[in-house]
Amino acid sequence: MCPFQYGIDFSAIGGLQAMPGFLEVFGNKDPSSPIGYNISPGRQQLISSLMTLGAFVSSSSAGIFATWLGRRHCLWMASLLCCVSNLVMMLTTNLSGIYAGRFLIGIANGWYMTFAQLYIQESTPARYRGMMISVFQSWTSIGSLVGTVVDNATHSIPGKDSYLIPLGIIYVVPVLMSIGLFFIPESPRWLLLVEKNDQARRSLMWMRPHQDAVQEEMDDIQAAILAEKELATSASFIDIWKNPVDRRRTLLAVAAVSIQAASGAMFMIAYGTYFFEMAHVGNAFQNSCILTAVGVFVIIVNSCVISKIGRRRVFLMIGMAICGVSQFIVAAVYHVHPGTVGTGKKVIVAMSVIYICGYNGMVATYAWLAGGEIPSQRLRSYTFGIAAAVGFAGAWLATFTAPYFINPDALNWGPEYGWIWGPSCLVTVVWIYFFLPEIKNRTLEEIDEMFEAKLQARKFRKYVCTGRHVSDEKIVGESDTVEEKVWSNEKATAEATVHIE
Repeated sequence: MCPFQYGIDFSAIGGLQAMPGFLEVFGNKDPSSPIGYNISPGRQQLISSLMTLGAFVSSSSAGIFATWLGRRHCLWMASLLCCVSNLVMMLTTNLSGIYAGRFLIGIANGWYMTFAQLYIQESTPARYRGMMISVFQSWTSIGSLVGTVVDNATHSIPGKDSYLIPLGIIYVVPVLMSIGLFFIPESPRWLLLVEKNDQARRSLMWMRPHQDAVQEEMDDIQAAILAEKELATSASFIDIWKNPVDRRRTLLAVAAVSIQAASGAMFMIAYGTYFFEMAHVGNAFQNSCILTAVGVFVIIVNSCVISKIGRRRVFLMIGMAICGVSQFIVAAVYHVHPGTVGTGKKVIVAMSVIYICGYNGMVATYAWLAGGEIPSQRLRSYTFGIAAAVGFAGAWLATFTAPYFINPDALNWGPEYGWIWGPSCLVTVVWIYFFLPEIKNRTLEEIDEMFEAKLQARKFRKYVCTGRHVSDEKIVGESDTVEEKVWSNEKATAEATVHIE
């Protein structure tokens, strides 16, 4: 429900900026505009980007809240703030009120996306974690589809009702979320981390169909936590940068989540309807609905195969390549034949569909998934919080600068904005190839062990874990003899048993 809320908010607000009823209050008359109204680039920037700026602020502080309050209480906190901020936006007719509401709802959305993914990553068995995060991301697209459909249904209503109705549906998720949270347990890993072992056992028993495996899983988690405590006794924001291993994991998590922003998706998501309207590409609201529906379909397909196919090369690299090439084609064709029917209705719409297939089907899910799996258990809330914050900062930068390029009152680049994001996508492909490790179907404890072994990214996929988090001098190297490997494995197992007991 958290990404559903995020998707509704983002798509609904993007559509409001192409509604005469909204622009009568917060925009200005413009006879040259296809709808008779327009909005200045400065106002457009703030309305769209303040939400992601708020999300940046809240994600930055996520580690502190998540450490002391747990995941469920933080989600309750986000639901309360979401309701308050939406009330501000619905009651105001002043731009300052809209700006304040957008910033506050951004804080709520940042908490929603960060704490919900922390909960899923910490609670899901390794073999299902990829599928669960994919399903999680699919609800962002479903929320976006609902938002664009509602915008399409209300955009022709005269007066303020045209935008008050889309804003009103934002209340649905926080209310249902607040009720539903009473019926689920807290994250078992967080409970073990704060030494609430009995509650952690009950939480795992509620989540797992095979009760006899609960104790074994608890032992694995506790062994990993004990091993991490041997390396450091504290867990704070500073600790994610102190140790070279933790620093590497932090930088990788930040870079992985930032892949979303590097794809240029915020331009298509935040300004898609406005972009279609100003480019004279058919019915802008219907085109946005079609585009979002395609995104929902491909991300559902993605959910069916995510656990069986490797993430790094197959999805992220190919997905970013598709995003980059499609934006190059749109920019090049529009540069040669600007404003023609063939360019607008055929090329722009067709390449937008291909782009959304690459982004939703390959990039969106795996960027957050990789960023969430990489952090250590001890520092997960801090590392993932800062990674999400940087990701939202990149999204804010994209939404804040886009109006300068696409608005007719500014540079008026229109589809040629693809010249900016095409190279960004291709550079990201190169980074993924050399630096992002493959951790498909690995438990969080196995991921901890591989990073402690200081493996190169290309060696993660074939590495055989021993079940023990050991220091560098105890890691079995490729040059060890068979006898040395057997002895090392037996010693690691014995040490792990001591720690568990």
